[in-house]
Amino acid sequence: MSRPIEALPRPELERRYRRLRSVTVVLAIAAAALLVVTGVQWSTGVSGDAAGRAGQGSSVSESDSGEGSDAAPAANSLERRIEGDPMAVGDVDAPVVLSEWVDMRCPYCAVYSRETFPILMEEYVKTGKVRIEMHDAAFFGEESLRAAAAARAAGEQGRYVEFVQAVFAVAPESGHPELPVDELVALAERAGVKDLERFERDMSSEQLRAAVQASTDTAQSLGVTGVPFFAVDGQAMSGAQPIEAFRQLLDEAVASAS
Repeated sequence: MSRPIEALPRPELERRYRRLRSVTVVLAIAAAALLVVTGVQWSTGVSGDAAGRAGQGSSVSESDSGEGSDAAPAANSLERRIEGDPMAVGDVDAPVVLSEWVDMRCPYCAVYSRETFPILMEEYVKTGKVRIEMHDAAFFGEESLRAAAAARAAGEQGRYVEFVQAVFAVAPESGHPELPVDELVALAERAGVKDLERFERDMSSEQLRAAVQASTDTAQSLGVTGVPFFAVDGQAMSGAQPIEAFRQLLDEAVASAS
């Protein structure tokens, strides 16, 4: 027999609340995708000059990847909250989770990584307010899939975030870099990956490549039509927007969670 909700312990109530928030996120992303399809530039919860930068992202329409699944993912799939997750930074119990989608060959993802991510780390992650969970999306063909698998291979040795930052640190200001195998290995070394032979084996793993493809399919089924893309607390935001846009989004989410 089910226990009445008022009798549930606080951790269970919080888990159920997070699931409800995730449903809202999915609905928000779907609504945002509809606006994109109809040709409207959008930015939920952001106004003024910040909204004007919403277009500074790489569109899926440029991609060589296949169509995503029509099936909607589980409502609680946006927030993983897994202890030791190599593709996440921040306290697993942080009040807010910022989900982000990136393609390793996306120039605007590189802008976000260089200009905005370090500030978010200092102001929100290290202060315990926000956890950032990363999702890969191979939107620009085989090279993107290979690079994303390489990032996951670095994650197998606990250096996922460092590898992503290393790739974006040397990314060109425009266009999609090829990122051949030898360059990925060099970037892994720069990111502090210790066992480079294992890294090279792992980046070719069918298991990791399948995980990247599954993540890409999920992104497309959610309506993520361009990267970088972000979702938090029922709101979605697209593009390499200025730090003020992220502060507004996250401050509101933190205040709501409190």
